[in-house]
Amino acid sequence: MKELIERLVKEGKMTEKQALESIRIIKEFAKSKLPVFSGAIDKLFDKYGPKQEDDFLD
Repeated sequence: MKELIERLVKEGKMTEKQALESIRIIKEFAKSKLPVFSGAIDKLFDKYGPKQEDDFLD
């Protein structure tokens, strides 16, 4: 997840906070479109994402 955040910051010209918010929005979108997989999506993002939003923010 850190690699994705770094790419969003560099290539998407986002702040880390914006990148984290984008990932959160994508996660919620995926869960709304694939509700049967919402538990798996949560586990994936929880496993590879920051434990707290502030983990990647300075």
